[in-house]
Amino acid sequence: MRRTVTQLVRVRTGSDDGPSRIAFREAELTDPWVALEPGTDPVERVRLLRRAHEAFTEAGTVPRPVRSVVADSWRRSARAGVVPDGTARVELTDGDLGSYRAEHPLARVMPLFRELMGTFAADGEHLLAVCDAQGRLLWVEGHPVTRRQAGRMNFVPGARWSETAVGTNAPGTAVAVDRPVQVFAAEHFIRRVQPWTCAAAPVHDPRTGRVLGAVDITGGDGLAHPHSLGFVQAVARAAESQLALLTPPKVMDDTVELTALGRDEAQLLAGGRKIRLSRRHSEILVLLARHPEGLTGDELLCALYEDESVTPVTLRAEMARLRRVLEPGLLGSRPYRLTAPVESDVAVVERRLGTGAVAAAAAAYAGPLLPGSGAPAVVRLRHRLADGLRAALIARRDPDLLADWARAAWGEDDLDVWRALATVRPTAAVRARLEALESELSAPGGLLRHVPRGRERPARP
Repeated sequence: MRRTVTQLVRVRTGSDDGPSRIAFREAELTDPWVALEPGTDPVERVRLLRRAHEAFTEAGTVPRPVRSVVADSWRRSARAGVVPDGTARVELTDGDLGSYRAEHPLARVMPLFRELMGTFAADGEHLLAVCDAQGRLLWVEGHPVTRRQAGRMNFVPGARWSETAVGTNAPGTAVAVDRPVQVFAAEHFIRRVQPWTCAAAPVHDPRTGRVLGAVDITGGDGLAHPHSLGFVQAVARAAESQLALLTPPKVMDDTVELTALGRDEAQLLAGGRKIRLSRRHSEILVLLARHPEGLTGDELLCALYEDESVTPVTLRAEMARLRRVLEPGLLGSRPYRLTAPVESDVAVVERRLGTGAVAAAAAAYAGPLLPGSGAPAVVRLRHRLADGLRAALIARRDPDLLADWARAAWGEDDLDVWRALATVRPTAAVRARLEALESELSAPGGLLRHVPRGRERPARP
């Protein structure tokens, strides 16, 4: 028998001059949220969802019927140590918030968001929200009454609404899975958010494809219509098109962009062209980017090779190959240097750490610098950057930032960070992971197994 679900759309019934009431319309959905028997009313649907949520949070299993995108998000939320009775934390306030969002790429399309969504949000008593790629809310605008109500659960600018912080929610889940997401009522992981419905879609950098953040519409049951999801998706695509128009093509005298964190082979954006570099060329570009004044052949030899028998002829041959890969004129010699300004993700993290912007530094840190590299100078820089960020995170004692690091591939064995996280967020999952790490550490050879990712690991005995 074919199943239907109740489509939660409020419709006003009754004659124009007679009494009216708010009712709910039923319709068959091609992609149902929850498979319920025909005629199931909205109250029953919410009740069943809440029962499913409680069963999951108590027993750790997802009972049916729950959408797969929600079930997967619940599991990620539980692994991140989110508790159903928790709330969002405000990370950015006042001047920090203002300066951060003024520099954010999505600031350039806020007028477009307001034009396309502002009236819809205000008239429907909804909220327009925009978050960054880490789920931090940068703008929350809309109906004043709804804003006040949302403020009681810290759905405000500067608050962190990532999955790792508050569990399943549309903006946080959209940036986590990099696709449009709609979350209805009890599908939210945090209980105090369950009266709300939201739909969000990620927005990407039109040049690089990376996620910049998400645009979200949040409100009551009127947003349960599937068209809400299509609406925010269309707005996100319009924003990407606008960003493409606002971003002129790169020319030779523009800054060259180097991305080397979290990858063994760096990527260079120069002259409007993406260049994937070999491992050796990646090491050379990282070092030259840090030394705009240039490096002599002898300095590069010492920085790149542990083997002192490597001759200058080998280096000159490597530089000749690199010159053929790059844009003409970009690599100078005597000394070896880059002839255009270079902006690297390494420099971004270092600058933000230097100014005390720890959350922003962590957001820009995509992983250890060229983790497969054994070049002495690269190894030293990799350690210095990771250790500096780790120390700042531990000193900051922000549970969300610590959780992000601890659950990343490079931080899953980082005992110091897990200890710091257990101090500020002593959930059962965090304590269990810490106990497991400490148990392994006390075992023979344990010290060799628990060097944080991004550092060389001695061979296991």
